[in-house]
Amino acid sequence: MRNEMLHGYLIHHRKYRERSHIVHLFSQEHGRVDGILRQVPPPQYQTIVTQASGKSDLKNFSKLEILNQPVFFHGDAFFAGFYLNEVLLRLCPLEESMPASFQQYHQTLLDLQQLSSHPDANTFLKQILRQFEHVLIEELGYGLDFQTDAEQQQIQAQQHYLFQLNEGFLPVKSPTTATLAGAAILSMPEYEKGRDFNPEQLQLLSKLYRQLISSLLGDRPLKSRQLWIQNFQSRK
Repeated sequence: MRNEMLHGYLIHHRKYRERSHIVHLFSQEHGRVDGILRQVPPPQYQTIVTQASGKSDLKNFSKLEILNQPVFFHGDAFFAGFYLNEVLLRLCPLEESMPASFQQYHQTLLDLQQLSSHPDANTFLKQILRQFEHVLIEELGYGLDFQTDAEQQQIQAQQHYLFQLNEGFLPVKSPTTATLAGAAILSMPEYEKGRDFNPEQLQLLSKLYRQLISSLLGDRPLKSRQLWIQNFQSRK
């Protein structure tokens, strides 16, 4: 890159030497881009524009500007925002354009600003997080076949399945808390982007995407999820 303008969001930063920071951006143009910023990093969740230069994986960022008013998240919205940024940082390849995920991230941040005033905040939060994960997983190339099982047979509505990352949906004889209903799996191909998931789809994806994302992350669990659980337990 040479003096290329990037539009996006800061998803993480850390101190680098005395007056600089290593920052990780999620940009509209090139997905995740890492670089060195020689000024105070901008707040998270605010749209920014910056100039990027350099041939290595670590660019030089300059002339950074904040484009909108400050955004402050509290409670579940705070932990959800932390989760979004951590997942992007951990899973997105470097400098690979991800336009669908970028647009969904932008929309999710807008939705999180409405969380505290929503009449059914808990369900609304699950909806917007599953929608974000659905788009991200598809664009990362891990989209699932919701019509065929691991044995290359048509998924049956009355059958129950166990999901295995490297195999797919395995039919099982008896349902358990870990299994997925065939009818819910079969409803996914009819899902239209941007529409709310129905209750069965939401329950399905809550199980499925947690397992899938955890497998992709490997041995390092998400800090945001751990803090979210600790906060929830402290409120009991």
